[in-house]
Amino acid sequence: MIERWTDESTDAADSRFARSANGILAAFNTAGILTAADVHVAARTAVLVGGVDEETQLAVALAVRAARSGSVCVDLADLTTAEPGLAWPAAGWLQRVAASPLAAASVLRVEDDLLYLDRYWREEGQVRDDLLARETLPPPSPDATSLGERAERLFPGQGYAEQRAAALAAARQWTTVLTGGPGTGKTTTVAGLLALIAAESETPLRIALTAPTGKAAARLQEAVAEAQREQRFTDDDRARLAGLTASTMHRLLGWRPGSSTRFAHHRGNRLPHDVIVVDETSMVSLTMMARLLEAVRPDTRLILVGDPDQLASVEAGAVLADLVAGLADRGSDAVTGLRTTHRFGEGIGDLAQALRDGDPDRVLALLDGGSPRLHLIDPGDEAAMAALRGRLSDHAAELRRLALDGDAAGALATADHHRLLCAHRDGPWGALYWNRQVDRALSDRAGTWLGDWYAGRPVLVTANDYSVGLFNGDTGVTIAGSDGALRVHIAGGDSYAPSRLGDVETLHAMTVHKSQGSQAREISVLLPPADSPLLTRELFYTAVTRAQEHVTVIGSRESVIAAVTHRAQRATGLRRRLSER
Repeated sequence: MIERWTDESTDAADSRFARSANGILAAFNTAGILTAADVHVAARTAVLVGGVDEETQLAVALAVRAARSGSVCVDLADLTTAEPGLAWPAAGWLQRVAASPLAAASVLRVEDDLLYLDRYWREEGQVRDDLLARETLPPPSPDATSLGERAERLFPGQGYAEQRAAALAAARQWTTVLTGGPGTGKTTTVAGLLALIAAESETPLRIALTAPTGKAAARLQEAVAEAQREQRFTDDDRARLAGLTASTMHRLLGWRPGSSTRFAHHRGNRLPHDVIVVDETSMVSLTMMARLLEAVRPDTRLILVGDPDQLASVEAGAVLADLVAGLADRGSDAVTGLRTTHRFGEGIGDLAQALRDGDPDRVLALLDGGSPRLHLIDPGDEAAMAALRGRLSDHAAELRRLALDGDAAGALATADHHRLLCAHRDGPWGALYWNRQVDRALSDRAGTWLGDWYAGRPVLVTANDYSVGLFNGDTGVTIAGSDGALRVHIAGGDSYAPSRLGDVETLHAMTVHKSQGSQAREISVLLPPADSPLLTRELFYTAVTRAQEHVTVIGSRESVIAAVTHRAQRATGLRRRLSER
């Protein structure tokens, strides 16, 4: 179903309406199917190309809308059957669009029954071509005997059997898609795999560790370093992997001033690395995957790591899920999965599995007392909601106490003890609202309004800032120095004067999307009403699996059922393209 606006305003001054629109574009805009921006892009494109009728303009507007909401393409036939009450163009619409001036000008692309904007059509085809080209190369051929012996040492016994098999498979191919839920040992496998192939190499390997956000990159670096401290790694293993650092994908590819989609490394200037590990691949958009693949040498081992059940990228695409399904469809050995969970305490792993299975009865049973680590709070329970507000206020007060004492390490550790995750950004169910509520409560305790910057303010960096070395997803806490001056201490990084920080938000609460790549000891998940279009199984699963020890879900039973049964739907053609032989 197409998401519509929930009110019936037809005020001409409403910014959602394109006042210059008429005909079918105006009708779909008024119905809440298209925004004013969708309409303006379609109309302007038609003017630039010329000779474009209104039903083709509608196709452009829908393609723009699809990309804005995460889809790479549009299935026009599905749309028309899903919303039969709208005045859709007559049968043969897709064929007429394919014969239109916009298709001739390569603004729109039609492939089979899917409609694309040209950029996404090209990127999807490039990802397919680059991946399949890597499949045709002669595979690496390490010595089977030494490889097996080292694998037994690095992944000893039955407890490591799953990871050992995955590492051995990855050592014998150029491209590996390593999947698994949280706690299944993905980064442990990566660390052992790197030691395995480094030992097989006659020359020192150039290894890159990368992830979509700064926070995820920092966690990858920490996890790989921590794994190397285990006894199964020898001093020689550690020496071969010494000095490994992780970076964001943007930094790895090389920032190009004035462009957010083109980078210093590309097909004409490849990355020099022998091995590239990409963590949290579910967060990688189609565009970023295209840029990465064109920059990777054909003889570089590419290891894509992630959980396909998590939320997809904020931008267009569902790349990891498409790779897993598409490569499996063609019988490729590139995909290997880890299934045994090692991290979670009692209950959280069971809840994650119930969500993957789409079993609302099991989810409710677990939340209703199936585990002491899981709780369900009805938002209509005033006492329980008051307790939640008190918990958030107490947590913020403890952060402030540590920050006023100048204890940066203690404040950073405390910031990860508990986190409130919201599906929405705005409104009474949104992260911004709850951040304001906690700030107000903190000011009440202090007896004065603390202002925008105060000791103890937890922050989330929301955009890459190459000039100061901060990246989207970095987190920190504002600490008071001995002279009273405030500095923001970034987890795993440096400290900065607040005036040097650009795009940051307060972090008492955050959206589930922005929580990807992070974790906390305890997570509270605020589910919106059951009719929220953001309420999906992928969102619920992602939120739950950020927790290490305890999960509290704040939501009605109807919201829980809606979250479990509603799947996030993104239209893409990558799986189909990869499946074709």
